[in-house]
Amino acid sequence: MNRFQKLASTTTVLAIVLVFVGALVRATGSGLGCPDWPRCHGQWIPPMEQTAIIEYSHRLAASIVGFLVLALAITAWLKYRSVGPVFWPAFAALVTVIIQAGVGRQVVLDELHADLVVLHFFLSLALVGLLTFATVSSFTARGGGLDRTSKLALFSGASTFLVLMVGAAVVQSSAGLAFSDWPLMDGSVVPPDPGPPLVHYLHRILAALLGGVLAYQGFRLAKRDPKDPQLLMLGHGAFALWIVQVAVGGTYVLSGGARWTIVAHVLTGELLWVAVVALAVLSYRRAELGASQERAPRPASKKGGRVKAYFMLTKPRIIELLLITTVPAMIVAEGGWPPGWLVLATLLGGSLAAGSANAINCYFDRDIDQKMARTAIRPLPTNQVEPRNAAVFGVVLGVVSLVFMTVAINFLAAALASSAILFYVFVYTIGLKRSTPSNIVIGGAAGAAPALVGWAAVTNSLHPAAWVLFAIIFYWTPPHFWALALRYSDEYEQAGVPMLPVVQGVDETTRQIVLYSVVLLAVSLLMYPVAQLGVLYLGSAVILGGLFTFYSIRLRANPDPMSAMGLFKFSISYLVLLFSALAADRLIGTPALEFLYAPVLIAAAVVFVVFSSAVVVRVVGYRQRSESPGRVRELAFEVVWTLIPLVMMGGLFVASW
Repeated sequence: MNRFQKLASTTTVLAIVLVFVGALVRATGSGLGCPDWPRCHGQWIPPMEQTAIIEYSHRLAASIVGFLVLALAITAWLKYRSVGPVFWPAFAALVTVIIQAGVGRQVVLDELHADLVVLHFFLSLALVGLLTFATVSSFTARGGGLDRTSKLALFSGASTFLVLMVGAAVVQSSAGLAFSDWPLMDGSVVPPDPGPPLVHYLHRILAALLGGVLAYQGFRLAKRDPKDPQLLMLGHGAFALWIVQVAVGGTYVLSGGARWTIVAHVLTGELLWVAVVALAVLSYRRAELGASQERAPRPASKKGGRVKAYFMLTKPRIIELLLITTVPAMIVAEGGWPPGWLVLATLLGGSLAAGSANAINCYFDRDIDQKMARTAIRPLPTNQVEPRNAAVFGVVLGVVSLVFMTVAINFLAAALASSAILFYVFVYTIGLKRSTPSNIVIGGAAGAAPALVGWAAVTNSLHPAAWVLFAIIFYWTPPHFWALALRYSDEYEQAGVPMLPVVQGVDETTRQIVLYSVVLLAVSLLMYPVAQLGVLYLGSAVILGGLFTFYSIRLRANPDPMSAMGLFKFSISYLVLLFSALAADRLIGTPALEFLYAPVLIAAAVVFVVFSSAVVVRVVGYRQRSESPGRVRELAFEVVWTLIPLVMMGGLFVASW
């Protein structure tokens, strides 16, 4: 095994141990053994009491796992960032463990609130599943596909997850001992009374169905030709664990809730989860040849292809990135976790709005997309969707998002989301994209809107901190997109899109990328005093901003496609990590160090003024050297578009002071 494989395996095993300790906390009733957080009874060393020691042991184990996950994510970024099946699960595990720490803190402070406990268990399943995913992927070759075996493995994994989550609901509804007999329920196959017993009954029924799925899966693997010994071991192991899990569950009921059965039931369920996830990943990795052979004779479903085409019109990968900024904004606005229904409603409404803007953008840009290899595979250039239908689809999504968000959330959030659609379509797509190299600078306002929507969804108002979040995404957009434009500048030139590398060349583009990267660092630091955050966010903003600037300087020194894509990929990680740190800081409640607020604000303001002035100087200097007949008009146009956000941001600095 190489170092990454050893680290991934160790982290996965210790994450399972962490679940075991968590089960011990629940079985012994030690959840409030330490009623405060992060200390225990106001001390860093807990009192010598059983409940306090058990609970504090769980926290220490969680800290160890957290640091290991951080090390795993860093190693994955350094060595495997080009290997998606390894890098992304490791990175997602880091985000999950940060959120889980915040939820764990809130569980203690809210005295074991039932919904938070279930959420904490959900996150533990997600963490172990992601670590298992990364570990198995590190041992397997690239590639993969879906054949019957991998599809069945995915189904068994989803079924296992459902059974485990319903089991968590049984515990939190105090329905674990709703019946005193087993396998019958009060002597009946169907429970006689409604209420909590029905949850218990549902858990038993789903567990029985899961057993059928796992048994059939084991049978299929045994009949497979040629047999895969690793898949066979995982499949049969999963079914064996299910048998043990059922036996332990029955013993729990018949023993009246013996403590050891609680721990054994949770641990066996977690091991079953690991087995089915490992089976799903491994079977997918080994299905490439079989999947191609199996799919070859079957024509694609016309209906399924049409649905997928409409889905791709919404540019789902862009939506994912936008929504990553919504939830942290909601957490900061709430000062903790917002209600679950509000988060889901905001994400759904935001997805509909973003999908609307992207679909309409595809309609107007279909001629450009057809000329660029990167976008020629989209639904309109490939004639999978009629242009008129794409436009109607986009408008319908926009109307649905407006109505839904107005009814389910509030009018301010709905209006902001709808304004982002209009801005993206009319200002960016129609007005700027084909006329000025400042297109992406101003057009970035549409992508920054989800932070405002998230804040407004919680408070029905907009605090200066919400506008700072908006500004972070706004100033992140130019260097992020210009790095991509450098890689595909020939295609943009062929399509007639005046992106900065096409109009002003590589040298000027890389210079402005550096300038905007430093401006972004200054803006991200402003969030620290404005939202009164802690040292976790401050340290993250400094380190991530420094890395962003480093990548920008490296690109300027060596402006080749590889360096450009390196900055582009890191910029995505930057945004995700910065907003994750923002949410974690608010959830965990790290020390604020208020005496740093004023110095950080002053330093950020000075850096912002100096480097934003340099941006204006570069714009004016280039246009004065331009030989274009309409250079005076173009100069005024470019300067106005550049100054508007800078002046607004300057006002925000003044207001913050």
